[in-house]
Amino acid sequence: MRLKNVGQVAKWRLCVGCGVCAYACPEDNITLVDVVNDGIRPFLSSNNCKDCDECIKVCPGHETAHLYSKGTNGFITELEQGWGSILEMWEGYAVDDEIRFSGSSGGLATAIALYCLEKEGMYGVLHTGYDKEQPYKNQTVFSRSCSDLVSLTGSRYSPASPCDGLAQIESAPAQCVFIGKPCDIAGLRKTQARKTELDKKIGIAIGIFCAGTPSTMGTLELLRSLNVNPENVAELRYRGKGWPGMFTVQSTENKHPLQKLTYMKAWGFLQKYRPFRCYLCPDGTSEFADISCGDPWYREIKEKDEGFSLILVRTEKGRRILHDAITAGYIIADKVSLHILELSQSNLLA
Repeated sequence: MRLKNVGQVAKWRLCVGCGVCAYACPEDNITLVDVVNDGIRPFLSSNNCKDCDECIKVCPGHETAHLYSKGTNGFITELEQGWGSILEMWEGYAVDDEIRFSGSSGGLATAIALYCLEKEGMYGVLHTGYDKEQPYKNQTVFSRSCSDLVSLTGSRYSPASPCDGLAQIESAPAQCVFIGKPCDIAGLRKTQARKTELDKKIGIAIGIFCAGTPSTMGTLELLRSLNVNPENVAELRYRGKGWPGMFTVQSTENKHPLQKLTYMKAWGFLQKYRPFRCYLCPDGTSEFADISCGDPWYREIKEKDEGFSLILVRTEKGRRILHDAITAGYIIADKVSLHILELSQSNLLA
C-alpha cells in the first residue's frame, strides 16, 4: 500500500512525532497536535492537500535507510551491524561543572553545542526545552548563549518535535547546531537532501540515545501518582543534577511543594507509555548523527556521581569537532574499549 501523506502514516501508527512534515509541507497544511495518549501527531486540512508527497518523502516514520555500503568509509566493522556507522568511541564529560552536573550524563551534547557557538562561529542551537506555560510538556527552542543552553539541560521523557523548528536554521545567517532523538536526526537528514539552503546551514547534528518517547499521558499519570495536580506544576525535571539524577517536580501546592523519584522508578513508570512505533524502532543510538551521546550504564551508580557520556563519532565532521572541542578545553574524554557500548546499551541493540 502506498501512503499518500503523513496523515496516513499517523493512521497506521507509524508516526514518530519528529515534526519534519510540518516544516516541509509547501502548502503549510500540517498542524502538529499532542495526542495525549500517543504523541505529537500531524493533522492535515484535506481541502488544501495537493498530494505532492513532500511530507512522505521526508518522513522517517514509514521509511529509514542508510545510503552507504557496510564495510566501507573506515567505520568500525565490529560495531557496524548492530550500531551503524561509528568511526571512534569515547567516554567523557563537560569541563564546565554546571553543564556536567545539570546534564543527564556528563553534559556532552550541551558542551559540544556550546563549543560550536563560541569557537566554530555557529549561530544557534535548535533543540528541545520545557514549555514554560505547562512545564510537563516540551517545546522546540533556539538557543544562542551558554545561559540559554544550561537552563534547558537534561532529558525530556515526553513528546518533542524539534524538526518543526528547522525554518529557524534555514533562515539563520550562519550554520547552526541541531540536537535531537534518533528519529529527529533521521528526519533532518531526509529533508536536508531535499532542501539545499537547509543543508548548508546544518553545522552539526548531535544525536541522543533513545529507548522510546513516552506519551504525555505517562507524565500526567506519574504526577497523579505523586498527588500533584499537573496544572500546578512550576518546574519538572526528568533527571539531571547528578547521574543518573532524580525525577523532580516543583508544585505551587503547599501540601506537596517538592516531589522526587529515582530515575529508575520514574523511567520504570514512564516507559509503559511508549507508543507502538517506538517498539519498531531500529535505531536507538542516532545512527544518522555526526556525533551521538548516551549513558554509560556499564558503570555502577554511585551517590553524588557527576556523570559521564558515551560518545559515538559517526562522521568526519563529527570527528573534527569533537577533537577540537577536547583541544579547546570544553570536554575531557578518552577512547574506550568497543565492548563497553553493548555493556551499556544492550537494550538498544538493533
